[in-house]
Amino acid sequence: MPRRHLHVTCAAEAPLLAALRALRTTLGVPEDFPAAVLAEADRAAREPRLPERDATDIPFFTIDPPMSTDLDQAMHLERRAGGGFRVHYAIADVAAFVTPGGALDAEAHRRALTLYFPDEKVPLHPPLLSEDAASLLPDQPRPALLWTVDLDADGRAVTTDVRRALVRSRAKLDYAGVQAAIDSGTAEEPMALLKDIGLLRERLEIERGGISLNVPEQEILQEDHGYTLEFRAPHPVDAWNAQISLLTGMAAADLMTASGTGILRTLPTAPGGAVARLRRTAKALHIDWPHHVSYAEVVRSLDPTNHRHAAFLQECTTLLRGAGYSAFSGGRLPDPAVHAAVADTYTHCTAPLRRLVDRYTGELCVAAVAGQEPPEWVREAMDTLPKEMADGSRRANTVERECVNTVEAALLAGRIGDTFDGFVVDVKDHEPDVGTVQLQDPAVVAPVDGGGAELPLGEELLVRLTQADPAAAKVRFAPA
Repeated sequence: MPRRHLHVTCAAEAPLLAALRALRTTLGVPEDFPAAVLAEADRAAREPRLPERDATDIPFFTIDPPMSTDLDQAMHLERRAGGGFRVHYAIADVAAFVTPGGALDAEAHRRALTLYFPDEKVPLHPPLLSEDAASLLPDQPRPALLWTVDLDADGRAVTTDVRRALVRSRAKLDYAGVQAAIDSGTAEEPMALLKDIGLLRERLEIERGGISLNVPEQEILQEDHGYTLEFRAPHPVDAWNAQISLLTGMAAADLMTASGTGILRTLPTAPGGAVARLRRTAKALHIDWPHHVSYAEVVRSLDPTNHRHAAFLQECTTLLRGAGYSAFSGGRLPDPAVHAAVADTYTHCTAPLRRLVDRYTGELCVAAVAGQEPPEWVREAMDTLPKEMADGSRRANTVERECVNTVEAALLAGRIGDTFDGFVVDVKDHEPDVGTVQLQDPAVVAPVDGGGAELPLGEELLVRLTQADPAAAKVRFAPA
């Protein structure tokens, strides 16, 4: 998923939208699906491979943004008779629609990930599948991988099962509505338990040393005088919902490591230099981070509704750099095998409509539970899949970075020559007059050129805007 969730609301002819359309052309983003892919998707939508097991009696529900139609996950939560909880988690079964080696499969491997722009998304699969036939839309029977994870009274997983089943969601819910129902006490038990389980899983996350970043969404609004950038702080239910996905990813990793074959999502511990830079950013935003306080502790102390804290949470995601996918077989785990932010073994398996690797990890887990060898098409792809995902992730990161640059340039357009209070958060090792400044308001991070004068690393600096060009996606500052 993107590091910054940007959403733009402005007129179709707005300069920012024109710049974003031009950016897609410049980056060579594959927006249109070839005719052969669309034809295969149409056939698959009409004739999916349906499972034998029928689980349509389970009253699943989905929680997504209101306008979302590519629904990967549906859940049902209940208490166990002997204490603890049972999590039913249905994941869209993309393999029921995609034939290995076909045109649709090849196109998914070429794209690897859904790409997110502030004004639209470029999907991994044709919308006919990802937003319709394969999506867990309400009141529609759908093939799924049905996870059943039993938890004890403390929220720890005790048993895990996953197998194919036909499911049917009963309701498409959104975060604000679920939060309101839980807060008012009107939520029915399957929904209300999301809070109970989410809080227990958050407590276990703290116990094992993990950290979740509740990064706010940024809304770009067009006004008469230009653009404004506002943060939408996540609801607590966003985090509780994410804990269910995280639980499933950890359970999947356990299944694969026990079977000796799988694909893990790994992340090495962040280097000291990255943490030091983040400390400078915290100082720039007036966030108290005593040296004896850990990174995880300071993140948990933040309030996403505070715009300075929201900006810092955006920058905290820089410590996730270095994440990758590691395939293994024969019981030989990769090194590292752990995801540093999760503080445990973990994999991606809950978003197959938007992420290629999830289709494969799902198959590996189904095979592991059944005590069978993974399908041949899965085994054949394991050597190349990590690189394909790495290439797709680099493309997604480039899209995100250029979108942020374009948005920041649009935000500051027309203010050339204005001065801003900033803080120098980075200086090049061999060019002490070139670095990065973070403004106090708005929360913009951009290059600063001292013009031969050494920049004061870690100190406040009044800067003047020298360039803000949305078309070129460039923002530049100089000391005032």
